[in-house]
Amino acid sequence: MVLGMSAFIGNDAMIKAVGERLPAAQMLVVRGVMAILLIVLVARQLGALPRIRDVLDRWVLLRASFEGLGTFLYLAALFNLPLGNVTAINQSSPLFVAVLAMLFLKERVGTARWLAIGAGFTGVLLVIQPGLAGFNAYAWLCLVATLIYAFRDLLTRKVPPATPSILITLATAGVVWLMAGGVLIVQGWTPMQPRDVGLLAIASVLLSTGYYASIAAMRHAELSVVAPFRYVGLLWAVLLGWVVWGDVPNALAWAGIALLIAAGLAMIRQQRAGRR
Repeated sequence: MVLGMSAFIGNDAMIKAVGERLPAAQMLVVRGVMAILLIVLVARQLGALPRIRDVLDRWVLLRASFEGLGTFLYLAALFNLPLGNVTAINQSSPLFVAVLAMLFLKERVGTARWLAIGAGFTGVLLVIQPGLAGFNAYAWLCLVATLIYAFRDLLTRKVPPATPSILITLATAGVVWLMAGGVLIVQGWTPMQPRDVGLLAIASVLLSTGYYASIAAMRHAELSVVAPFRYVGLLWAVLLGWVVWGDVPNALAWAGIALLIAAGLAMIRQQRAGRR
């Protein structure tokens, strides 16, 4: 999960930079072509291609559809908010996952974990700071995308155990590419510079890595335990936002980041204590 979140934030930074010149659908189509080719090569090396029909499994396709819908909403927010703000809102996903896992997977959520979840949400509010200039309709859009991502994570657990994670990755990239292609037909094509293609190529490698790593993490660990490790992405987002765009969190935002991380660590400690 640490690897996956680090890769996702790198991808977001590349997309945000290119998004200043190109429409979202076109970026997703170009990035998707390169990502799919890369994933197919990796799947071949792993010997997973003989099971290629697994990408048509209903749970695999449903999960990929949630990924695609969440991606479009998330990018709309990413292009209109600082990277750190968008990532901080997205970091509420583990909190949604813990609640949804209790409702749908019957995982136990005790009083201590509820307190940690509440602290995490408070941390998110401190970062996005409702009512200030940085919080607008795009922040709510990002929150909806985060909820969709939480459902996606639950669907990951429904995929048959025999299905290779690399094929789930392939299906996800393919469905997002098809959805973006449909939008691109309406939007039309914008001329690209070599620099744009290069950044999207790097983004495709980061995206593929993020997909595979996060899928593997969600399939092989309890959701409420592995989900808090997403918070490492927040640290990378704040750093990149400062270095590239000059976005510096204020004191309240730093307090929220600290609270988010503390809540995640508390959830991990509670789960370990419960197992003992």
